[in-house]
Amino acid sequence: MTRRFKQVDVFTDTLGLGNPVAVVLDGDGLSDAEMAQFARWTNLSETTFVCTPSDPDADYHVRIFTPTEELPFAGHPTVGTCHAWLEAGGVPKQPGVIVQQCGVGLVPLRRDGDRLAFATPPLIRSGPVDEADLRRAIDALGLADDEVLDSAWVDNGPGWLGIRIADPERLAQLTANLDSRFKVGVVAVYPGGETGSVDPAIKVRAFFWAGSTREDPVTGSLNGSIAQWLLGNGTIQSPYVSSQGREMQRDGRVSVTEADGEIWVGGSAVTGVDGQVHL
Repeated sequence: MTRRFKQVDVFTDTLGLGNPVAVVLDGDGLSDAEMAQFARWTNLSETTFVCTPSDPDADYHVRIFTPTEELPFAGHPTVGTCHAWLEAGGVPKQPGVIVQQCGVGLVPLRRDGDRLAFATPPLIRSGPVDEADLRRAIDALGLADDEVLDSAWVDNGPGWLGIRIADPERLAQLTANLDSRFKVGVVAVYPGGETGSVDPAIKVRAFFWAGSTREDPVTGSLNGSIAQWLLGNGTIQSPYVSSQGREMQRDGRVSVTEADGEIWVGGSAVTGVDGQVHL
């Protein structure tokens, strides 16, 4: 069967500098195994499948697959899928608000100028990291104990463990050697970033295990959960911009704002591939 297909670069307005997601716009009728196989074939960090929603309040239902697993939620696939759906002629039920159904429930998105932003879903795991897990993460990153300013579980679906260090330059130098139990996000605040007076205000890197240690170029879910963590404890103030991906020759920019009691995570997106896939 021929299905509409797009590949979208997310958190950038320049193709090649963000994080790509593959989007199959006609996902109805595909089995879980077929979706998983296609995601392995694209070999991107995520591939999404747009399906008919079961919730009457949703505009579409998205399934999100990595090459190794299905995720209940992920940030850059949420922005990229919404961009693709709107570009393909999707019309939201509520003017100005797009409602995505996914594994964590309903996620609203809104237009922010030329950008799209999603309301960060609640954390499913938060609070202190136990000593054994923190020790494994610190050792895997090659950090000394006194370099770690703070840590917390910041899991809104993918399973992130958050670590904050002081120096953005030190963050740029990190390498990781994780085992299969961890997805680790590391953040450093630039001088002046605490008040959002510099752009970018924070630097983020995302490491995960997928048969070996890998790094995600620009990570919406992690930026959202870091915002919940650092805004919640007063480390930073909104609005602010996060930088991610320069160590991978990308230049992702993620905007974080607070409005109507929600934390909104957004950015630009650009379509790089627009066509059909036989699937």
